Amino acid sequence: MALVLKFLNGTYIFRKCPKPNVASCPFLGTHFVDYCSSSLQKPVAAPGKTSSQRNSEGDLQGHHQREVALDITSPEEKPLVSFDKAIKDEIKDQFRRLKDDIVNHWIGPEGRPLHEVLLEQAKVVWQFRGKEDLDKWMVTSDKTIGGRSEVFLKMSRNNQSALLYGTLSSEAPKDGESGRSGYCAMISRIPRGPFERKRAYDWSQFNTLYLRVRGDGRPWMVNIREDTDIMQRKNQMYSYFMFTRGGPYWQEVKIPFSKFFYSNQGRIRDAQYQLLLDKISSIGFTLADKVDGPFFLEIDFIGVFTDPAHTEEFAYENSPELNPRLFK
Repeated sequence: MALVLKFLNGTYIFRKCPKPNVASCPFLGTHFVDYCSSSLQKPVAAPGKTSSQRNSEGDLQGHHQREVALDITSPEEKPLVSFDKAIKDEIKDQFRRLKDDIVNHWIGPEGRPLHEVLLEQAKVVWQFRGKEDLDKWMVTSDKTIGGRSEVFLKMSRNNQSALLYGTLSSEAPKDGESGRSGYCAMISRIPRGPFERKRAYDWSQFNTLYLRVRGDGRPWMVNIREDTDIMQRKNQMYSYFMFTRGGPYWQEVKIPFSKFFYSNQGRIRDAQYQLLLDKISSIGFTLADKVDGPFFLEIDFIGVFTDPAHTEEFAYENSPELNPRLFK
């Protein structure tokens, strides 16, 4: 970090470099991008005024008019970018967010009193009421491996729900390597805290996933990922099926967390493990029913709640041969 600050210390020429973004330089943040984009813009001459002369608009006391040369950057000149101010502003913003997190931690989970959290029986985690809610999600399809499926995400007409739609194609890419294709997915982004630290959702006091959706009759796979920094577990997830009825009516889907089965790289494992509800990283919806054609899924909200009638802890059996760690 010291070498990076030393390299960025002072003012450097940044004329021919592409505009940076937050994804490529996450430690610089949004302030750095704003400074770079604003510094690289050339001033535009106002219409109706020549480049050699301009009347002074601030002369309101009767002074003589003066000729003012229009400052236009020549191709040989290169604008200067102040990295110091951008980095200082970004560091101040991150420390401000860290301060807010510390204050909220002393108040209680998520900045709420502890007794409110303990008595909570239901909670809406994601809802769709504007574009800022869509920014918490990303979509992907088999186009990343050369497939032909397309998927899009937008707000509905009344701005009260999200509409996931597209076209599914099971045609395999002609690259000589992939033999199967045909999937579309919608995945929530991992929440981030100060200094880009990963956060996790704590659903340990709830036992059921609750969704209000409207689909076209296709079956979807609901996937939940745990928060982990272990590279060997990055492809692990817990999944269960969601069947939409089709038609114009909304349906409320309730899936107990005990029903989610464990898989790795798309394969259901013989040894099943229980989902850790205090380390939830993200949730997603995948369509891969091998039925080519258009599809849509409209989502009102995604939440969790406590069902007092559900007492099952884990729906799948284990044995010493399959999972010896549970029987030590």
